Amino acid sequence: MIIEDDPSIAKLIQENLSKWQIESFAVKEFDDIMTQFDDYQPDLVLLDINLPIKDGYYWNQEIRKVSKIPIIIISSRNSNMDQIMAMNMGADDFVEKPFSIDILIAKINALLRRTYDFSQDTSDIIEHNGLKLNLSDGTVEINDNKIDLSKNEYKLLQRLLKDQGKIVSREQLLNFMWDDERFVDDNTLTVNINRLRSKFEKNGLSNYIVTKVGQGYLIP
Repeated sequence: MIIEDDPSIAKLIQENLSKWQIESFAVKEFDDIMTQFDDYQPDLVLLDINLPIKDGYYWNQEIRKVSKIPIIIISSRNSNMDQIMAMNMGADDFVEKPFSIDILIAKINALLRRTYDFSQDTSDIIEHNGLKLNLSDGTVEINDNKIDLSKNEYKLLQRLLKDQGKIVSREQLLNFMWDDERFVDDNTLTVNINRLRSKFEKNGLSNYIVTKVGQGYLIP
């Protein structure tokens, strides 16, 4: 999640993250960042200090009230006091503007690896209840049968498995799947969920994705 009010900087970061297959979301409305945080459920936050309405220190504290995810401060405010304040409020790193985009991406990758304990031999595979998701080629195996997934099916399954055991709302999935859900027919999500279920059931895996009426979807 990128909380940066300079659109050109946010776009630069997003374009480079995509080269590393890292999904990102850039905040455009700065009056209620926590609602967007809750909807997007990021694994890492890039946070500017100088923001409209309330500054990055405020949002850093608000995030820390509900989450321990890694936070990297990116700011042109480069005094020792700014860096000390950021760290004391729970930030994990501080990157001074103007920054090298390559160094920033390296810091993001390193922090993600440290935080989520990715290992070379297990990071590409998620296994749950007889299903194996291969993150490197976007396929699923059920009973040794490999199933090809579309890009949207893959993203949906990955998100639901990430929050396995928790209900993920339709709004959260729409925000995760498409940058601007206002231009997406709500039925598109239902179609993709049904396609996933159909592929699973054809291979002997029934009721893998559960619908919670009025709440969302769940992989129990």
